[in-house]
Amino acid sequence: MNLNHPVTYIKGISVARAELLFTELGIKTCNDLLHLFPFRYIDKTQFYTINQLQQNSAEVQIVGKITGVKTVKQKRGSRLVATFSDATGTMELVWFKGVKWIKDSLKVNVPYVIYGKLNWYNGIPNMPHPEMETVKEYKSKLQMAMQPVYPSTEKLSTKGISNKVMRTMIQNLFQQAYNEIEETFPAYFIEEHQFLGKKESLLNIHFPKNQELLAKAQYRLKFEELFFIQLQLLQKKLIRKSKLKGFVFEQVGEEFTDFYNNHLPFDLTGAQKRVLKEIRKDVGSGAHMNRLLQGDVGSGKTIVALLTMLLAIDNGYQATIMAPTEILATQHYNGIIELLEKTDIKVELLTGSTKTKKRREIHESLLDGSLHILIGTHAILEEKVQFENLGIAIIDEQHRFGVAQRRKLWEKSSSDGRAIPPHILVMTATPIPRTLAMSVYGDLDISVIDELPPGRKEIKTVHRYDSNRLGVFKFLKDEIAKGRQAYVVYPLIQESEAMDYKDLMDGYESISREFPSPKYQISIVHGQMKPADKDYEMERFAKGDTQIMVATTVIEVGVNVPNASVMVIESAERFGLSQLHQLRGRVGRGAEQSYCILLSSYKLSSDGKTRLQTMVETTDGFKIAEVDLKLRGPGNIMGTQQSGVLNLKIADVVKDSPILHVARKAAINILQEDPNLSEIKNSSLLKAYEKLRKTSGIWSNIS
Repeated sequence: MNLNHPVTYIKGISVARAELLFTELGIKTCNDLLHLFPFRYIDKTQFYTINQLQQNSAEVQIVGKITGVKTVKQKRGSRLVATFSDATGTMELVWFKGVKWIKDSLKVNVPYVIYGKLNWYNGIPNMPHPEMETVKEYKSKLQMAMQPVYPSTEKLSTKGISNKVMRTMIQNLFQQAYNEIEETFPAYFIEEHQFLGKKESLLNIHFPKNQELLAKAQYRLKFEELFFIQLQLLQKKLIRKSKLKGFVFEQVGEEFTDFYNNHLPFDLTGAQKRVLKEIRKDVGSGAHMNRLLQGDVGSGKTIVALLTMLLAIDNGYQATIMAPTEILATQHYNGIIELLEKTDIKVELLTGSTKTKKRREIHESLLDGSLHILIGTHAILEEKVQFENLGIAIIDEQHRFGVAQRRKLWEKSSSDGRAIPPHILVMTATPIPRTLAMSVYGDLDISVIDELPPGRKEIKTVHRYDSNRLGVFKFLKDEIAKGRQAYVVYPLIQESEAMDYKDLMDGYESISREFPSPKYQISIVHGQMKPADKDYEMERFAKGDTQIMVATTVIEVGVNVPNASVMVIESAERFGLSQLHQLRGRVGRGAEQSYCILLSSYKLSSDGKTRLQTMVETTDGFKIAEVDLKLRGPGNIMGTQQSGVLNLKIADVVKDSPILHVARKAAINILQEDPNLSEIKNSSLLKAYEKLRKTSGIWSNIS
């Protein structure tokens, strides 16, 4: 039997059962069933005698004989009671369902192995509906001291596919196809890492003989899953660096030098200089750059992006920045226009709301090369948008763009259709924990800006309960008296926009009462407003015409008001950690001390407490991201487009990060020695790798 055959080839799996397995668990082939791993085990390593039984809730296993069976009438129907004895004592086995069928199947004076939970009545134990098989049957089966418990659904249970049935199906699979399981690792590799073989690992993950073999099987299979992901990512990186040509920006020319020496508004931090050096090395090498730039809100990623674009322009190329929202694209555009106002560099903005006439002008100036930098949203990906000579594409908050969208950027490098793709710089203010970055972005080079610009003070964060609201309002008045401004943000949970709107309006009314006009002016911004009204309110706040901005999370990205020094987050327990961190980053942009006040109710879940405590304790985005990863899991952190990326069967990138590090190191060592896996000793690796590339959805998704 071939493991790629449908599961109907396995004894006991009918077409109807096969359909159920597919719709409920996505299991189609024998191989799929083989890789449905148990999520816990019932330990059946110990046998008890009747006189050892304790009054606790543990499940126990006993060997003995049935010495008598009787049916006892009760109000409704009857129950079946069997007397069960071993050399040390007697107990009762009880059944309330299937009485006739069970009575006919019981054998008196035959040794049985029984298993189940105990009930106690007048100090005497009984076991309702025990799992049982004769000692002869028990000995003839694949021995299961540790019994697997498999993922299931309500539908599977109601249709009779219980855990016991699942176990039997997988036992039958092993009996029919054990010899079909192929080893994926070379012999030298297994010896070097002291792994169990593949067959032995799969057998012991389903039917472990003991705890030690289970641990070894889990380690081997987790390692394998993470190792092949790393192999794929690292090989992509190798191919890109050795075979994929990139435009060479060989000179640091007039535009870069003039801007750096005469128009740079502040000195670069050491981290910004380091990152710039890494980028210059990439774009000068002749290989294609694919780099991820991580840095907290306000760490100065935009200036690094601008200097990189000036390098491209100095070498005769065009540049583009693509942002996920119109607000963010407009902010980039305004910031870059301001920085470049004393230069001759031409910059344009292209979004969904750009008028047709303006679009036409942009398309023409892109094609004739007179437009140097194009900043925009998804609108840049439209087919009509063609560059004369695109040298670098910068993608901001790239996890919000799908894979297909990023590919379209690649195809825009030149109007004459040359095959060299533009260099790619991906920027994110959502710090990605190292373990996740290695798994999802392992084929990118990673740069980190890990220091704030000089003069920036760390934001002080405090947690207050709703009952402290008057104290918080007094603090706001003191800050406004110093000439500062404040945000008050309310949660926005999509399922209930009406409720959130009510929260916002109630909040706005109470703040209006506490901060009456004309002494105080208040702006309000929420998702149900027209874009023009939203922009008008944001503009008033940015100019300082209003002192308080009451808003929903629409201000999470896109507003830069250096004079705003206080961020009050209402119902802070309803926000995710990364969102709280992004919101906090809206203040602290000027030289004054800034504050973030987290207001919550007294009713906090343990996760809610952890989130708020983490925010108070640290402003380090990477530490926050590590906690967020533990709380939410990898799929959610990456956003919906990426959630399928880490569709792992057994490994967990958070809990198994030590295994991930070892697996990555092993993959690096192998590829350094044998980049194409062409040596005979690695033939099993190559075979497994090629098979995975064809069948696994993960490969196409990765950055």
